[in-house]
Amino acid sequence: MLPDPEERKRKRQAEAEKRKAAQKKLMIGLIAGAGALVLTAILILAIVIGVKLSRREESQPDAPNVATQPVQTQPPKAEDTVIHFAATGDLNVTQALVEAGGPNNDLAKVILDVAPVLSAADLTTVNLEGDLSDYPNGEFQTAPKSLATVLRSAGVDMLQLANSYAINQGVSGLFGTMDAVQSAGMEPVGVFRSTAEYKEKQGFSMFEIQGVRIAVVAFTKGMNGDAIPGEDNENCVNVLYSDYNSVYQNINKDKISHIMNNIQDQKPDITIALVHWGSEQDNSISNSQKTIRDLLLAGGADAIIGTHSHQVQQIQYDPEAGTLVAYSLGDFISNGVYAESAYSIILDVEITKDSRSGEARISGYSYTPIFTVTEENKPVRVVRIAEAMRAYEEKYMEAVEKSTYEAMEKALKRIPERITAEVK
Repeated sequence: MLPDPEERKRKRQAEAEKRKAAQKKLMIGLIAGAGALVLTAILILAIVIGVKLSRREESQPDAPNVATQPVQTQPPKAEDTVIHFAATGDLNVTQALVEAGGPNNDLAKVILDVAPVLSAADLTTVNLEGDLSDYPNGEFQTAPKSLATVLRSAGVDMLQLANSYAINQGVSGLFGTMDAVQSAGMEPVGVFRSTAEYKEKQGFSMFEIQGVRIAVVAFTKGMNGDAIPGEDNENCVNVLYSDYNSVYQNINKDKISHIMNNIQDQKPDITIALVHWGSEQDNSISNSQKTIRDLLLAGGADAIIGTHSHQVQQIQYDPEAGTLVAYSLGDFISNGVYAESAYSIILDVEITKDSRSGEARISGYSYTPIFTVTEENKPVRVVRIAEAMRAYEEKYMEAVEKSTYEAMEKALKRIPERITAEVK
């Protein structure tokens, strides 16, 4: 059931304070990393506007679409441990994204508006569709390594690299990206430098937050038809199909089950599976996806979070079982190619560990609607829809254009329709 109005108000006020703290932390981290006066001015301006918007949230307790009201089984007890896991859809590396960084590859302002949401969670993941390189070229899905620092400063803890572009630049490109991710202080998930490393890590990553142990595993359906070269590299990417470089017909049940068994042997409190699956711009769920879903749930997954379709798809939450399946979160940063890919969500999964029994479960979820703004002669950026619409209405600096505002209005209607749509 939903919390009562007073509880919702208290939670909103606490979240507003957390966002302010996150913005301040982001400003300090990014300024230290960038060391540029122009960036400093932009960040200070953004924080002034962000604080103003946060105060508006506090004064409007029923303001819609800042984030959905949380879906919960029952409010946790005060003594329980409650943590939040945030996830985004595809961060598409494009030429527009690379150009937004300018000559200094400063990409901070691209995600500045959504950074408070990313930072507010206890553990945050982003699906990076592309490589990180000293020689960025968006046409080849290669971004500057500085992107990793920006994401980390915004509160991102891990990057899902098991996706269509894992070996876009060969295994050397994958390993270089992994190095950049780890140098920035994040964990690359779903990928490994060798079979030896895959065996050492047992195919997954483990995190501990406030005494809650969370196992995260990532898989991809394939890599744009490419096959992993070299015998020692056969396990460098977790794949869902044994025929991952052709027709995606044979589910790799043995490998999936093997990794899930490895996870359960370590007795985590919660297991989260990140899956790059399905078909692009297709809202239907294939039979093989349903089989993979059931295999992961049977193997102990508490949450399955999908990407790849470039569109928001249904979220299924079972409060009795304490499981959640989000088939696709859409595009965190859109490539602008597919219809209805400009809008998406940042998913917040609530995890509660009972103080008496010690058992942990998925106790609810919420989401923040976001939008990739691509306006002529302006750098691409991703924004929170509600805040961007308010900024337009209040005529703030850097507000979106009227056409973008109207597209956001439509997005706010489409997102809940997609999330509650019946899976076919």
